[in-house]
Order: sequence, then C-alpha cells, then structure tokens
Amino acid sequence: MRAPAVAFALLAAAATAGAQAPRQAAPAKKPPAAKASSTKAPAPGPQFDRLVAQAADARKAERWDEAIALYAKAVKLKPSYVEGYWYQGTAYYTLQKFTECRDRFLDVVRLAPKNGAAFAFLGLCEYGLKDYAASLPHLLQSRTLGVGDTGDLGSVARYHAAAMMIRIGEFEQALQTLGEFANAGDDSPRVIEAMGIATLRMPIFPEDLAADQRPMAIMAGRASYQMATRNTATAGKSFEALVIRYPETPNVHYAHGVFLLGEQPDRAIDEFRKELELQPGHPQSLMQIAFEYVNRGDAQQGLSWAKQAVAAAPDDFAARKVLGQALLDTGDVDGAIAELQAGLKLASDSPGLHFTLARAYQKAGRLEEANREREEFTRLDRLARATRNGAQSIGGIGGRGGGDR
Repeated sequence: MRAPAVAFALLAAAATAGAQAPRQAAPAKKPPAAKASSTKAPAPGPQFDRLVAQAADARKAERWDEAIALYAKAVKLKPSYVEGYWYQGTAYYTLQKFTECRDRFLDVVRLAPKNGAAFAFLGLCEYGLKDYAASLPHLLQSRTLGVGDTGDLGSVARYHAAAMMIRIGEFEQALQTLGEFANAGDDSPRVIEAMGIATLRMPIFPEDLAADQRPMAIMAGRASYQMATRNTATAGKSFEALVIRYPETPNVHYAHGVFLLGEQPDRAIDEFRKELELQPGHPQSLMQIAFEYVNRGDAQQGLSWAKQAVAAAPDDFAARKVLGQALLDTGDVDGAIAELQAGLKLASDSPGLHFTLARAYQKAGRLEEANREREEFTRLDRLARATRNGAQSIGGIGGRGGGDR
C-alpha cells in the first residue's frame, strides 16, 4: 500500500474526475444530533455559544486548526455536543490527520450510533491508517444505516469497501458492491479498473496495480461493467476480445465462463475446463461446474466436481454448499447434513445454506430442525434483500447474501 494519503486522494477523486480540495469530502448538511439524555444537563451558557459561533466562522473560512481548537473547547463545556466532535473529525480528515479523525468519529458514533455518515468517515479514517480490519466493518455499517444528504460520501465509502473486499479475496462481494456504480451509470476509470481487478481475481488494492497490467484490467472491467448493466451483446464481444488477447492469463477463461453461464452453459463449462488446464484445482471453476450440473438435475455428475471443489477449497462455504446439495440429491442425506453444517460454520449468514439444510433435515425426518432452518433462511433472506440495493451478482457462486446459489 502507498501512504495513507491514498484514501484521501481517492475520496477527492470521487467528488470529481480529478483531485479536488478536501472540503469536497465534507457533508452537505450538519450531522444528526445525538439522542437526548433523559436527564437534562445544565445549559452551557454564553461562553459555549460564543465558541460555537467562532468555530463555525473558522471552519467556513477553512482555518482548520483554529476550528479544531475552538470545537475542542466547546465539547469540554458540553460533552454531548455531537456536532463539535463531527466538525473536528471532518477538519482532521481534511488535514489528513487520520488518527485524530478516527478518535473524533469514535466519539460521534458513541453519541449518535445510528449516524451512518459518521461510520463512513470513521471507516475512511481507519482506511487511511491502514487499519483495514476495523475499516471494512465500519464502512459496511455506514451502508446499512445510510449516509443521508452527504454529497459523495456514500459512493466513496462504497468504493473503499469494495477495494478492501478485493484485497482480502472477496471478489464476488466486491463485484456486487461495484455493480451499484454500474446501476447508477458511473463508468469512471476508477470503477472500471476496480471491476477489472475483481473480475481477474487479483487480491490487491487498485492503487497497487502494475502499469503493465492496467490495460488488461480495464478490458476486464469494461466487460464486467457491461454485464452488470445487462448490455449482454456488447459484454459478450468484450469478453471474447479479452480471451483472445489474454488467453493464458489466470481467471480470464473463468470470467468468460461466468458470463456465459446464463445463456450458454455448455460453453461456460468449456471455459471453466480451460481455466482448470491453466490452474489445476481452480476452486471457483470446480464449484461453477458442480453447481451447473446440480442445477440441471444431474447431481451424480455434479457430485464428482463438488468433491474436487471441497478438496481444493475446504474452507470455502460455497464448496461445502454444492457438495451438500449434490449429496442430498443423490440420496446421501446424512452426508449432506454434515457438509451443510460444515458450511454454516464458515458462513452462518448464508441464506442458501440454511435453506438447503432445511431440505436435508426435512428428508431426514428432523422436522423441528427443518422448521428452525427455514425460519433462519427467511430472516437472512429478508435482510439480504433489504441491504442489497439491487446490486448485481457477478458470477454463479455469489456472496453470502441472497445471491449465493
């Protein structure tokens, strides 16, 4: 990774096509106030009002250090003054002082735990500190809560969340998230490049992409963007061109196969086989072939591929899921239950796993457990639909939400 300033630069880039002044990151309106306490605190008085007015003047004039100092004095007089912490945080973000920014937004979310915009800024500050383990959950929380009328903050949070998903190898989830940009018609270079990196399953941050790999990533990203926008004919040509130009590059045949699954499944299987020739034991290709045969009703054929998938990726919940489905459909109910339970240990929030396990329990005559799994499926599926926001799943394996197969 480059210096923490990268996060700031990307945030500015989200506001316009090029680098802009830091104020572009600031919310358009003041943040929601903290929930009122049941016990009334004494009124801060004229000194507090004077400090707030002076701080606001300094902030509007972009005298950031002065604004920070004045807001700090104000919150000492009134510790529940959430806006004081907020404006300190945004000023620190502007100055690229991410540690201080993080600390102030921790104060904001403590006082206003439903403020999605505060979680977004908190996650971005943590991104600047390279604390990715903390950053991603906070950015995802901001997406769940919503960021309100805060300019480009929502799209910036979405982009950075997707970048971290790519880095940790959650490529399908990243593509779902980036698909929201496609739904909005945003085909900016940063979106296309990130989609390409995810499509090619390269576990790197977009800013770490080598210069000589950029044309390939852009080709792949453009094809996936067209796929996400359901421009099927154009996407097909783009994927064909990608395969012709980069026939021996890892994951190119796989990406083409994923595109073909919907309308040309036999050709898709051929592409997955080609990927396996380049990368023997490629887990995703094995899973896709297994899922395809199971979905066709040929569970016996799918079973051998599913077993290979689990052998290649025993810690992948989707591999356990497809093996569980294949075993269930070939009559091995006990084996199916064991695989599906193993899958749930890896991804307890997968609606599809709970649904298939309910079927397995039903066949085993374990009706109480079947009902419990159906109820959990319904709860998780409803949650997934509520938070998906219409993002398109790129790939048959999908994520842990409603898109998993």
